[in-house]
Amino acid sequence: MKQHTLKQSFSLAGKGLHTGLETHATFLPADINTGIRICRIDLDGHPTYEAVADYVSATERGTVLEKGEWKVSTVEHALSALYAMNIDNCLIEVDGSEIPILDGSARMYVEAIEQVGTIEQNAEQKVYVIKEPIEYKSENGNSMLITPCDHYEVEVVVKYPSDILKEQRSRLDNLTDYGQEIAGARTFCFVREVEPLLRMGLIKGGDLKNALVIYDTLMSQDAMDFMTDKLGQEHVDASKLGYLSELKYENEPARHKLLDVIGDMSLLGGHIQGRISAVKPGHTFNTQCCKQLKNILCNNH
Repeated sequence: MKQHTLKQSFSLAGKGLHTGLETHATFLPADINTGIRICRIDLDGHPTYEAVADYVSATERGTVLEKGEWKVSTVEHALSALYAMNIDNCLIEVDGSEIPILDGSARMYVEAIEQVGTIEQNAEQKVYVIKEPIEYKSENGNSMLITPCDHYEVEVVVKYPSDILKEQRSRLDNLTDYGQEIAGARTFCFVREVEPLLRMGLIKGGDLKNALVIYDTLMSQDAMDFMTDKLGQEHVDASKLGYLSELKYENEPARHKLLDVIGDMSLLGGHIQGRISAVKPGHTFNTQCCKQLKNILCNNH
């Protein structure tokens, strides 16, 4: 298959999840074999590097790429959309240290790509064909099995010690279904994680509109009021456990984890022909797998 880029550029703006600062990201067409590159236009010399696993520096609340003063956080949703929409070459210009969180999903990227369109380029795609099973496991019960397949498939299982979110599955058999089935699934977190982060002055751009917040451990009404005040939201009843915002899909958390797997594994720097089955995926484990996979595949190509 041939490489593709955008027909025209598009821009999106919004808050950074961690800084809360307004950030602008512009996605531009790029020449063959450029890959996906990110340029920090707010820094001297406009440093630009390819979005590949070599530059992953942190993975606590999203995937962070860094080299010297060039640092870009929360890259996974944009990268997931570009990969799923078959974009091989694109230059992303960003005027801050974060890609905007938008609504916490990849929906707006997909809609923008569909609006501007894509164009075929005169070069073959870089495709890594999985010829034999490759498996990664961690001591924490994370696992990723990558097996041969004639196209790209992803399946995830999420498991949490939570009465609200126990075990969920999501599967994508064809990337053509990504826009409808996966792109709109929002990132999620637990109230028990959010409250201490807010007290530390972190996730300044977080709210109930750009994340699915799960309330599964009772807390005082005062603590709940503190959190919702910090998030700029209406007060909620602290005696009722559940999701603090309405679900778009019954298994929205699992669908979002699948979205993240696609974004993180795109840091391979090429397309995968194979099937990925991930249990308890997360940015740390995903990017570790991606780095190891890159070493194996690059040695075999």
